Amino acid sequence: MSESTPQGGQFSLLGQRRFLPFFLAQFLGAANDNLFKFAFTVLVTYQLQVSWLEPKMAGLVIGALFILPFLLLSATSGQWADKYDKAFIMRGVKLMEVGIMVLAGLGFWFSQVPLLLGCVFLMGLHSTFFGPVKYAYLPQHLREHELTGGNGLVEMGTFVAILLGNVGGGLLMGIPEVGPHWVAASCFVVALAGWLTARKIPASPSSDPDLKLNWNPVSETWRNLNLAWQYPSVFRSLLGISWMWFFGAVFLSQFPSFARDVLHGNEQVASLLLVVFSVGIAIGSLLCETFSHRHVEIGLVPIGAVGMTVFAFDLYLAASGLPQVPAATMYTVGEFVARHAHWRVMADLALLAFSAGLYSVPMYALIQLRAQPSHRARIIAANNILNALFMIVSSLLAGAMLGAGFTIPQVFGATALLNVVVVGYVFWLMPEYIVRLVMLFVTRIVYRLRVRGDLHIPTDGAAILVCNHVSFVDAVILGVISPRPMVFIMDHRIFKTPGIGWFFKLVKAIPIAPQKEDPQAYEAAFARARQVLDEGELLCLFPEGGITRDGTLQPFKAGIMKILETNPVPVIPSALHNLWGSTFSRIEGVAMSKPLRRGLFNRVGLVVGEPIAPQNVTPEGLQARVQALLNEPSP
Repeated sequence: MSESTPQGGQFSLLGQRRFLPFFLAQFLGAANDNLFKFAFTVLVTYQLQVSWLEPKMAGLVIGALFILPFLLLSATSGQWADKYDKAFIMRGVKLMEVGIMVLAGLGFWFSQVPLLLGCVFLMGLHSTFFGPVKYAYLPQHLREHELTGGNGLVEMGTFVAILLGNVGGGLLMGIPEVGPHWVAASCFVVALAGWLTARKIPASPSSDPDLKLNWNPVSETWRNLNLAWQYPSVFRSLLGISWMWFFGAVFLSQFPSFARDVLHGNEQVASLLLVVFSVGIAIGSLLCETFSHRHVEIGLVPIGAVGMTVFAFDLYLAASGLPQVPAATMYTVGEFVARHAHWRVMADLALLAFSAGLYSVPMYALIQLRAQPSHRARIIAANNILNALFMIVSSLLAGAMLGAGFTIPQVFGATALLNVVVVGYVFWLMPEYIVRLVMLFVTRIVYRLRVRGDLHIPTDGAAILVCNHVSFVDAVILGVISPRPMVFIMDHRIFKTPGIGWFFKLVKAIPIAPQKEDPQAYEAAFARARQVLDEGELLCLFPEGGITRDGTLQPFKAGIMKILETNPVPVIPSALHNLWGSTFSRIEGVAMSKPLRRGLFNRVGLVVGEPIAPQNVTPEGLQARVQALLNEPSP
């Protein structure tokens, strides 16, 4: 746990103007979207029959109309979000929602299906313009250690809003005779509340005021994807998020049929499945902050991906193994829950959704943190287009599989296996996810890491972090607390160490050999270090030149001065506590000779000091500063 970050957790954001009005505006918008769409679907499915819109097609038509603006205008909306004040756009979008709901009210009141279909398209347009602004707003007002918690709250709020909107739309529309009138009034009130809330959102200045708008959605989308491509971690996270929408769409779209044809449940059982799914993803999203210790921790992504596969496949097994019942059986919610065989189905569904929350929130936070601020909204807009395309492909593929004779549980099982292939490919392209998982395991299971002063590590710009060198896992511990990837300079011999060498090769650490032993490798290491700093990245080195053999701080070598001559960047001192005596230290002469020498969950600490200006750095002064940090109480 970090002791330097403000306490209170993510829920403290709900008491601050920079977050609460924004959160409420997006929450009310998501609720209204789904209240309106579900009520309209119920209207044309059960109450108002029109010859040109069959009930079984109503859901598909409404869904397609809502998604269409995402495909047509996301590129434009991303440009607007980068060019203009984001608070101004959000207030304008919410005012547009009020106008749309006036039209929708007339449609419900007078049973005008064409007008309501037009309003579906307009509400899709509302979401199209709000989405990029929403995700670009967060990194503008939240600090790095708040991003994961803020995104978790937004994801939780969105799914709870979707749930409440669907439930509310169904209940209101079910009121005899006056149901449409109640829906019309409710949609208007919620929209009005959203606009009034949006008026309190603080100013969010333009990130690129000189941007020239490109009105061609195809070329603009391609340009935005190319922008994301320049940042591999951002682009691959975009693909990872779009895949989650594909994955989720398979399950959400099949809930009604799954409940009726497989589980033999009525409409309320289908709603129960939606409740279980929404609660699962909400809890998973919220707990991301706890598991990540208030940092952007993408090590959670592989855990979420594994959970999505395991519980989706077990859902297939559980649903396939249900006891046979008469075809005409139709369980109520009470009857459904009373049967123990259904508990496994609900648990799988909840844990699948929980895993999806762990999977998605860190990816959103990573995009917000690493995307270029001037292009952030446009990149997110491109992601929205990808999401829409992936959802369309998901529907087509699920439909094709069902048409080919697959059962719904088999579709779930096939999707689980496909998840292994797709996510595995993403991790192969970007091993940083696996690296962060290893770091997370070491610092949360092998050790209990506590940190003080981590806010001194910059989230952007070139800098050098120096630290005492106590064990073979020092780099792992330092890497997990960094808000961004860190490049390490390591003794070349560590790369030959079994079990650890592969890790440092994977993270692209820089091997260095003594100048007398290998002058070529020595100079190559410094050349690579300068390149890292020239690119504005974070460099870490251990000025002692090797792991301590007696637990004390060794004299600092002058290599850092060689780097500062060409790259005068801030130097951040740090000190590791309580690692001497661990399995990975040389307390007995040879490291790792006794596995788990001190057992699990050993408490270790890291203290990070204030940056030192490059002109004030000397090896002796830097050593004294690190020693002073070592003399401080361990966090």
